[in-house]
Amino acid sequence: MKDHRFIEYDPDKPLELPPDIRKWLPEDHLARFISDVVDTLDLSEITEEYLHRRGGHRAYHPAMMLKLLFYGYCVGIRSSRRIEQKTHEDVAFRVLSCDSHPDHSRISEFRKRHLGAISRLFLQILEICKESGLVKLGFVALDGTKVKANASKHKAMSYDRMVKKEQELAREVEKLLKQAEAQDEKEDKKYGKGKRGDQLPKELQFKKTRLEKIRQAKYTIS
Repeated sequence: MKDHRFIEYDPDKPLELPPDIRKWLPEDHLARFISDVVDTLDLSEITEEYLHRRGGHRAYHPAMMLKLLFYGYCVGIRSSRRIEQKTHEDVAFRVLSCDSHPDHSRISEFRKRHLGAISRLFLQILEICKESGLVKLGFVALDGTKVKANASKHKAMSYDRMVKKEQELAREVEKLLKQAEAQDEKEDKKYGKGKRGDQLPKELQFKKTRLEKIRQAKYTIS
């Protein structure tokens, strides 16, 4: 029976959403911008490492992994476990991953295996974003001032300033990656490698057994 005091709320009502998950995100969303930037990069330094790989699981595409890592770091999510979780729960992460859900161990391993290349690519991304006029990228502060040495009467000073800004961005990249590594190490110790740490106990994962457990708990405490 409807309660006319409230706007209709029916948890069992089918949700009608656009079939294309990309339409769930606003056109001006940060994730869309980061995705477009990564798609312009030369990823051959990473992709060529897989040319002679034999056996084992197929790798996730480096472009997707870079998008997840960089977007996560920009919005303050350093943990590989949290990034994995977000690919299930967060529309932006699901769009970037094309609704794939890489395990946190593989996310962490990708970062460790390609750390040097990722550092250089992240620096490129920050420089592109800065030159595009952004003063902030999520939680990452940028200098929005465009510096063009050949357009200045004081070329040496402009060049020095460009070098300084690039060094600042490089330090920002280094800090992001170190924070991510430290967070993963901390969580590995806390939850154990290969365990995400936020899963419900098995008997609470499915609605039928979950409702029974809830009824038992209510009976016990009443």
